[in-house]
Amino acid sequence: MRDYLIVAIEAAQSAGKIIKERIGTITTEEITQKSISDYVTEVDIYSEKTIINHIKKQFPTHQIMAEESSNNYKKAEYLWIVDPLDGTTNFIHGFPVVAISIALMYKGELVLGVIHDPTRNETFYAELGSGAFLDGKKIRVSTLTLPELSLIATGFPFRNKQYITDYIKIFQSLLYSVSDLRRAGAAAIDLAYVACGRVDGFFEFALSAWDIAAGVALIKEAGGVVSDFDGGDQYLKTGHIIAGNSVIHSFLVNKIKEVLKS
Repeated sequence: MRDYLIVAIEAAQSAGKIIKERIGTITTEEITQKSISDYVTEVDIYSEKTIINHIKKQFPTHQIMAEESSNNYKKAEYLWIVDPLDGTTNFIHGFPVVAISIALMYKGELVLGVIHDPTRNETFYAELGSGAFLDGKKIRVSTLTLPELSLIATGFPFRNKQYITDYIKIFQSLLYSVSDLRRAGAAAIDLAYVACGRVDGFFEFALSAWDIAAGVALIKEAGGVVSDFDGGDQYLKTGHIIAGNSVIHSFLVNKIKEVLKS
């Protein structure tokens, strides 16, 4: 598995150099609107090609599910899940919270995850059974056990506005229950920060597999817990995700269930 991890890190860091050079310099001619509030740039596409080419050169029989070409893969024993630029809106505006997210599934199980932050030159990575790391240093989730002191990361459901009413109810309830909330605009960064303890928990509606797969691998190897909103394991399918240490995760699951039932 070590060879797979090395290739994933190399691919993420190569793409990161491209992104770092262009952040905040994109022209309107380089931007395409995929749907309401959802954009893709020429850099997203170039980053994705860079990652795919690097992986395919080493593992030509592996399949790749990538955000900008998500329909061009088949079910396979080895499946890479790639977000070539998480935080595209941030990237366009020069807001320095972006990431490359790469995960590998083997026979349906997540076995590694890599998240690279090119603006801070930080690389988070994890292998199944080997722990989670930030630039070679082992990381763990927060040890905080008091929800009222917790810092919770989240993301707005801007692509799926049917969830806005429920989201606002949850957000309002949490404002009275936790220390504070943060919305930086890149789920991969949020999940990496849960893994290393910079935030205590995270929740979001309707994300895609490429947004969260690598982060899930990191958090689990860092001693954290990940679930869907019901406390189950369908987060890669539904995109509804809650993460944190065991105490904060349980608190968030119960709080979100309570709000959604009311």
